[in-house]
Amino acid sequence: MSDGMTCHEFQARLPELISSGDRLSAHPHLQNCLRCRALIADLESIAEAARELLAAVEPPDKLWEQIESALKNESGYSQTDGKPV
Repeated sequence: MSDGMTCHEFQARLPELISSGDRLSAHPHLQNCLRCRALIADLESIAEAARELLAAVEPPDKLWEQIESALKNESGYSQTDGKPV
């Protein structure tokens, strides 16, 4: 049984399908298309690896304050009143 959707059509709609929050594995096209099922499996693996990477490189809480301070120092502005030094 075919859903009438080509792989190209399915992949073009993929961002919309993912953002909908619906269970993607239940989509009719994936029931009969090994190629697109493999693509979805690859994308899920990449997303999981990205989630793990983000957790592993959490920046320190004061990072933005340090960046702002360094920028102010380099640009010749006082940290306390924002006026030129």
